Amino acid sequence: MSDTTGGARSPYAAVTAEVTGIPLHYPAPRAWWICFGVALLLFATFLVAAGVLFLYGVGVWGNNIPVNWGLAIANYVWFLGIGHAGTLISALLLLLNAHWRNSLNRFAEAMTLFAVICAGLYPILHLGRPWRFYWVFPYPNTMEVWPQFKSPLAWDFFAVLTYLTVSVAFWYIGIVPDLAATRDRARKRCQQVFYGLLALGWRGSARHWARWRQAYRLTAAIAVPLVVSVHSEISLLFAAGPIPGWASTVFPPYFVLGAAFSGFAVVSMIAVVLRHALGLGNLVRPRHLDLLGKLLLATGMMTAYGYCAEVFDVLYSGREHEIRTLTDRLTGAYAWSYWGAVIGNFVPLQLLWFRRLRSSPTALFLIGLSVAIGMWFERYMLLVSSLYRDWLVSSWGEYHASFWEWALFAGMLGVFLVPFLLFVRALPVISAFEVNEAALEEKEARRNA
Repeated sequence: MSDTTGGARSPYAAVTAEVTGIPLHYPAPRAWWICFGVALLLFATFLVAAGVLFLYGVGVWGNNIPVNWGLAIANYVWFLGIGHAGTLISALLLLLNAHWRNSLNRFAEAMTLFAVICAGLYPILHLGRPWRFYWVFPYPNTMEVWPQFKSPLAWDFFAVLTYLTVSVAFWYIGIVPDLAATRDRARKRCQQVFYGLLALGWRGSARHWARWRQAYRLTAAIAVPLVVSVHSEISLLFAAGPIPGWASTVFPPYFVLGAAFSGFAVVSMIAVVLRHALGLGNLVRPRHLDLLGKLLLATGMMTAYGYCAEVFDVLYSGREHEIRTLTDRLTGAYAWSYWGAVIGNFVPLQLLWFRRLRSSPTALFLIGLSVAIGMWFERYMLLVSSLYRDWLVSSWGEYHASFWEWALFAGMLGVFLVPFLLFVRALPVISAFEVNEAALEEKEARRNA
């Protein structure tokens, strides 16, 4: 448990001091300011691209008929998928009592929050009249105009909002003890007030710990099924439509596993960067990188099974339009997106069969980057290659993303990076009290063995 007195009364106090010392005495200010400056430039790009969109409408995008869903929805699914790994690492492994999560869960949860926020902005911007986004709420109104509850688009609103709410609650409940430890070690008055307010009067009493454990595990139990339900529901945005290449029963598990796959890739990248930048080698150890590599490999092979199942389903069905869509994905105008997904997701991934490469920060980062790019290719491929050649030959037409779509995507990376960098700078990035608790339990287990 966390030592909130600030004194080195036990060997575990060193971990708490190291973790709380990052926001109090940041070890890499120059590197942080450089990264934050780049993030601010990207965020400014988002503001400009969103301003142009509001001024001129969605006509500035490359959307057309039949491709009326373009880069915006592909990025929406991509960002939301990235956010799933944080919940899996934190909530599921907490319920399974897997202590190795303790060095990774805090920044993975923060990644979830900001990725889901980025995802949630895309449907609002895609409306064309984003200031009327409240129309999708099921609120009583005099016109008695209600959302179409049979549409997956309406389900999308409830799923994403619920997931974001539970993720915020889970992240904040988990960080409270470390906020109190940071408060007690702060020397500046402004820091004491800031962390004191966020700590909500935490004193580490037995009653506080009992209530905290109840709330933490209850929220985790709620969050785990949301991982499955949210991305299963998103898959129905595609599978429920009569579009060649979409009407497949494999989509719900395929999307859930693909989301976990891309999320673990980004968590691996963040873990490597923070480990190097903040000198956290004694907390984020090669063992943690090895376990992340195993999870990445496992979810990647499950996603590969989804690819194979999708191809088998098309060939077994014998349906002409489905086979034509599959052939077009392999050799058509957007074959680069299909093969980019296959190569980026599964070729470098095979290196993770070797323990030495799983434990290598450089190798894990590069493989994670390849997977993140490959999963983006997959989202783009699923959308465009099915829509640009619909049932009617008269409505065929290619899609090309406009400059403002790319600018919005680049800016959305800034929307993700700015709050994440602020989190790294101002709050404990690792759960110190859980690391200490796990170390104490391991020590007692060895003593009793």
